[in-house]
Amino acid sequence: MRQARSQATLERLLESTESLLADKGFEGVTVAEIAMRAGVSVGAVYSRFRGKDALLQCLLERFVEEATTTTDETLAIERWQGACIEEITSEFIVFLVEIHRTRIGLLRELLARAHGSAPMGERKEELIRYIGDRLAALLLAREQQITHPDPAFAVRFAFRLALGCLEQAILSGGSIPYGLPASDDRLAAELTRTFLNYLGVKGGADAAARPNSQANRRAAG
Repeated sequence: MRQARSQATLERLLESTESLLADKGFEGVTVAEIAMRAGVSVGAVYSRFRGKDALLQCLLERFVEEATTTTDETLAIERWQGACIEEITSEFIVFLVEIHRTRIGLLRELLARAHGSAPMGERKEELIRYIGDRLAALLLAREQQITHPDPAFAVRFAFRLALGCLEQAILSGGSIPYGLPASDDRLAAELTRTFLNYLGVKGGADAAARPNSQANRRAAG
């Protein structure tokens, strides 16, 4: 029972930290605010962590673990039996946009820490590589749909392009950067179009513009 309560307290601390990151950014958050939002004392925070940097590190590690598990579920080969590249790409890009939007505070900190810390930079790249490789395995099983002369490279490069655009469109903060869509729906549609056209998937532009009923049914299920 004590272990369960301890785990519940830890989860509240991590959730509170992440919600405050989205509201104020890491530098604007205090340990007292984290404790108050989690419903614990400041002493309870320091009994677990040396400070808010250590708490953030734990939160980032949890995110990497969650992202790995979610990738396994989202890109599981059996989940996409009978699906074409257009369906997979469309749902995957929507998923990426949603993750960047809903975990915006945490992803901003991950990006900042990756630039300033070699170990965190390596951890971030490990996660990107893992997601990219799982996506590549799924799409390259349908390689006959791809007309790019180097399909394996193309899938990974298109994935990095999508991530870079999402960093600019969602994580950069402030006003919308020049040339990027104002809505997440339009952003997802244009990224899907770009991804498919770069791979050379015939009909990719049309697939990005029309509703994807099979993908929607899959997501609902």
